[in-house]
Amino acid sequence: MMTKPAYVRWMLMQEARSLLARLGQVKPFALTESAVPAANISLSAQTAIDRYLITGRQALRLQVQAYLRWLRGLDDDNTHPAEAQHRLSLLRLRFNVTLSQFDIFADALTQRSEYETGVRLAGLDVVAADALRLEGYYAVPPVICYLDRGAGAAIRRARTRLPGGGENPVAVIRVPRERMVGSGIASSLIHEVGHQAAELLDLVNSLRQLLQLQEREAKNSIWRYWERWISEIIADFWSVARVGVASTLGLMGVVSLPRAFVFRINRNDPHPFPWIRVILSCAIGEALYPHPQWQRLARLWESFYPKTGLDAARYALLNRLEAAIPEFVDLLIHHQPRSLRGRSLIEVMDTGNRQPDRLTGYYEHWQRMPAAMYRSAPTLVFAVIGQARADGRMSPEQESTILAKLLTYWAVCDILSTAAACGKHDAAHRHQMHVHGPSGDITAMV
Repeated sequence: MMTKPAYVRWMLMQEARSLLARLGQVKPFALTESAVPAANISLSAQTAIDRYLITGRQALRLQVQAYLRWLRGLDDDNTHPAEAQHRLSLLRLRFNVTLSQFDIFADALTQRSEYETGVRLAGLDVVAADALRLEGYYAVPPVICYLDRGAGAAIRRARTRLPGGGENPVAVIRVPRERMVGSGIASSLIHEVGHQAAELLDLVNSLRQLLQLQEREAKNSIWRYWERWISEIIADFWSVARVGVASTLGLMGVVSLPRAFVFRINRNDPHPFPWIRVILSCAIGEALYPHPQWQRLARLWESFYPKTGLDAARYALLNRLEAAIPEFVDLLIHHQPRSLRGRSLIEVMDTGNRQPDRLTGYYEHWQRMPAAMYRSAPTLVFAVIGQARADGRMSPEQESTILAKLLTYWAVCDILSTAAACGKHDAAHRHQMHVHGPSGDITAMV
């Protein structure tokens, strides 16, 4: 019969070995996720995730093995049950953190096996990567998207700290299921991409300092509101800059809530309250892409939610904020952060190619030559389709159909270009897919 200290050691060894056994059952996603190739996340994303998780599992395995060696080195005289249990409890906490990190990515990846949904998510990955691309200023981290309930989107940014430590190897974007499939999904998706871009360019810190200086020099407390909301405003700016009026229309769809919520001002919320947020989005659009449509949208929004009937304090605040918007937007779009090396935000965005009249011209050209649409950048395509919807040139049913085809096409092109880069397809095939547009089986499929 075992002595009490020996029994303590035996029991704790069983628990530690159980941890090792369960840890061994956590396999890389490359071995566990089943989806058609076009629905897979990018090779760079899968590699980054699996390497991160494998490193974490290896570190935990070494810690558990070290604990077992420590237990085996004890004898009855130096076995202290409380200390041994304390060490095991810390290992169990680390084990749960490892599983939590696994689940963060598993929640996103398991949807890739859903019929049609998985391929469309892969297409959204391509859109997100295109929206994040800013040549010459940073390396674009891998991006993966997944769907969830609710009207809002969210992002777990790449290179930020995960629970338990370590940098997140990819950007994980949650987009609302109710927005699939329509151009409105670009508004939510690219807003979240804007948060990642702002982090990579350190825009929040640089703008916050500028706004604090502006408040001191102007002696006007209204700048305090812009400072409080600046992280969300930058993300809205990025969305409008990438997809034009599609961004504002999508935002209106998200924040069209009962009146009490539209005018509710929460000082702890980093988001501008819905009424002013839509007006600000229209003002950003007008500054980037001058056109009468922005004033029409602003007046439409005000007709949905008139300021009449508000209490005097709130009415006065709305008027002060509205009056300050032109100066604030001018400061925002002409901001020259150090990360852009002397260039302003408006200068580095592709605004010339996304002016409303130019988007209309693209749409008319694509009506005659549909293949040209497939050769264009995904964010430009979303901008063109959003403009067509705003102009009444495309119905919601047509929009949904064409975007479903495009997301599938982008997903297929991405997996084929990856295969070509790995030597599985020759360079001529890749040239055909990316330069000459859809043909053959691809056209039939989409």
